[in-house]
Amino acid sequence: MFDLNAIVRKNILNLKPYASARDEYKGKEGIFLDANENPYGTLNRYPDPYQMKLKEKLSALKGVPTENMLIGNGSDEIIDLAFRIFCTPSKDKALTFSPSYGMYDVSAAINDIELIKVPLNDDFNIDMDAVSPYLSDECLKLIFVCSPNNPSGNCIQEEGIDFLLKNFKGIVIVDEAYVDFSSTPSWNTRLANYPNLLVSQTFSKAWGLAAARVGIGYASRTILTLFNNVKPPYNVSAINQQAAIDALDNYAQFQQRLKNIVEERGKLRTELEKIDIVRKIYPSDSNFLLVEVVNAQAVYDDLIAKQIIVRNRHKLVNNCIRITVGTPEENQRLIEEIREMR
Repeated sequence: MFDLNAIVRKNILNLKPYASARDEYKGKEGIFLDANENPYGTLNRYPDPYQMKLKEKLSALKGVPTENMLIGNGSDEIIDLAFRIFCTPSKDKALTFSPSYGMYDVSAAINDIELIKVPLNDDFNIDMDAVSPYLSDECLKLIFVCSPNNPSGNCIQEEGIDFLLKNFKGIVIVDEAYVDFSSTPSWNTRLANYPNLLVSQTFSKAWGLAAARVGIGYASRTILTLFNNVKPPYNVSAINQQAAIDALDNYAQFQQRLKNIVEERGKLRTELEKIDIVRKIYPSDSNFLLVEVVNAQAVYDDLIAKQIIVRNRHKLVNNCIRITVGTPEENQRLIEEIREMR
């Protein structure tokens, strides 16, 4: 049975969180002389530390209560906070699957946490037999599942994630940075079924706000209380909050751009499959394609020479490059250049 208190670091359970001026007075009107702010300027006031206007708009769109939301300085902040809340340095462990998003490695290393990597199967899905022996380790506190997965692009099968949630007593973080490009429903609709589930999403990908650094965490109110206690009080600037709000207010544009990217993904796949040096294109629920070619380094170098920048993923998946879906013009230029390669 899942016991949250049993997996949280004791110092975090006992932490008295910082109380900002906006925690003490939540009104919007008045003469504000409480937070040592400069009385002059257009950005002189601290932002809402709980980003309530943004959460309310997200709640209306996603159907998730605001109390089940955390706004982060990118989803990378949510990943880092999870390590800091649940994992004691030099003692506890986390687990992820390979190949996957490299930031799990970096955050684990920064927090001095051993990161176990369990290989995905040939279809880039969870091998339940391979991961099972690790689930009873009392030092294992976190499992990260990237779905759709980076760099493979596929959504992880539901039965694999369900198996982890039901058989692991720690926190399972489903990283859905690319979920908007997929027809698979988000796991954020199932929070009531899994008390150990945390879902992370981002405005960086489908919403086109990579420069704004706005991430979203979905979990139980109890879990998110811990995150709110540990995060910096003003972790997302007013400018970045407003950028996300403006994007949500322009939902029709978001839908059209998303439709364009998904359509271009299909066209890009069709054209690449006709090229001799392309050996395989993996299924994708994201805004990129993982493409196996005859010689990944040669293709990468040739494209770089023509100022077309893709990602060489050969060290993760043999002879593969990862191609982000661009505009129709960018995609056509890429196809033309690859066609000329031998």
